[in-house]
Amino acid sequence: MSDLKYLGAYPAVLQEQVRELIRADRLGVHLAKRYPERHAIQTDKALYAYANGIRQSFLRVAPAIDKVLYDSKLDVLHHALGQHRAISRVQGGKLTAKKEIRIASLFKDAPPEFLEMIVIHELAHLKEREHNKAFYRLCEYMQPGYAQFEFDLRLYLTHLDLSRG
Repeated sequence: MSDLKYLGAYPAVLQEQVRELIRADRLGVHLAKRYPERHAIQTDKALYAYANGIRQSFLRVAPAIDKVLYDSKLDVLHHALGQHRAISRVQGGKLTAKKEIRIASLFKDAPPEFLEMIVIHELAHLKEREHNKAFYRLCEYMQPGYAQFEFDLRLYLTHLDLSRG
């Protein structure tokens, strides 16, 4: 139980509070109380429309997204929850780059706030490549409370790991 792999960068006091929730078997209850709903975005087409709507609201001058999809292998193979890519292709005599976002399929059954957080995270990479202050300011602008959602998502992932193992 001492291994909180998703919470390693957080203060020891916070980690101890999480361990206490786990010992009392209250982590799942805590999360269910804070996030009782699940989203209805189940298809790649719906996910694309959702992500593109957020992009149009906040990042109009950012490059268009060509593809957004759920990826069942993403968390296992890439140790990531979401991924953005620029796929280069030669079409005729031109080199084009297609923007693609992949979201781990475990988010098909997640609270809407967590799906939004992951989509916003990946969209923010269209403007800010690195995880720097400007990146996190942009995420916070697009989803007020982003930092709390990120922490709670880490709690959610911890809970999923404990439920599986």
